Amino acid sequence: MRIGSREFELKNHTYIMGILNVTPDSFSDGGRYTEPEAALRRAEQMIQEGADILDVGGESTRPGHTQISAEEEINRVSPVIERVKANFDIPVSIDTYKSEVAQAAIHAGADLVNDIWGLRYDAKMARCIAQNQVACCISHNREEASYHAFPADVIKDLAESVIIATDAGIARNKIILDPGIGFAKSAEQNLQLLAHMDWLHVLELPLLLGTSRKSVIASVSVPPLPIDQRKEGTYVTTVFAVQNDYHFVRVHDIAENKRVIDMTRAIMDRREQPHGLYQNM
Repeated sequence: MRIGSREFELKNHTYIMGILNVTPDSFSDGGRYTEPEAALRRAEQMIQEGADILDVGGESTRPGHTQISAEEEINRVSPVIERVKANFDIPVSIDTYKSEVAQAAIHAGADLVNDIWGLRYDAKMARCIAQNQVACCISHNREEASYHAFPADVIKDLAESVIIATDAGIARNKIILDPGIGFAKSAEQNLQLLAHMDWLHVLELPLLLGTSRKSVIASVSVPPLPIDQRKEGTYVTTVFAVQNDYHFVRVHDIAENKRVIDMTRAIMDRREQPHGLYQNM
């Protein structure tokens, strides 16, 4: 799969999408990278730690967030994307569900559109992606966490989003799917989806898992874990992503998750090699 100038070999690989929030109110790192210089330093650090893609977001999508205008979002993300692309050879993703923001970000150099609403919020989004011939990540989301058959409904919804994409002219080889952990799902539903994350392979497209520091990780502890104590839980989900042949994980903590991926992959690779355990028995 090609994203920007880079070719991603999907077989037996799990790549890291590093989260770069340039918002004052993100649930985990809000306000730390709102200035372009600070964002650029963070981008450099993430690249050094092993990030394969940088995902730039200008509006918090945490539960209860306040929506901002497309103009304000553009003013936050475009300067950062321009600086990153001018200084580093790395694919950049724009985390937005607004076509106007996506278009401006692509003009600034973005190579991928990461839409948490699965191309359903803005009717112009799919066409914007198709016309610019960039890659996209389509997440599962709904207005309400009401399901007839969970998690089968998640697969059905994502399949419908894929139809929206292809009908608009987006090539299948430019589509990544995200089960949307934390969006329109209860804590129990998030855990069920993680337990059955391999089901999404039925859609035959690259898969991304985004659980980093999210509330589902907090929910399994009593009392619920604060944000700064959710790293280990994130690492467990990263292991599951590798074991279930997910191709990307979207995370805050790059170096640690890279080590988790490398170790998990090293063990899994040995399982695929022939051994002589029973040869002399």
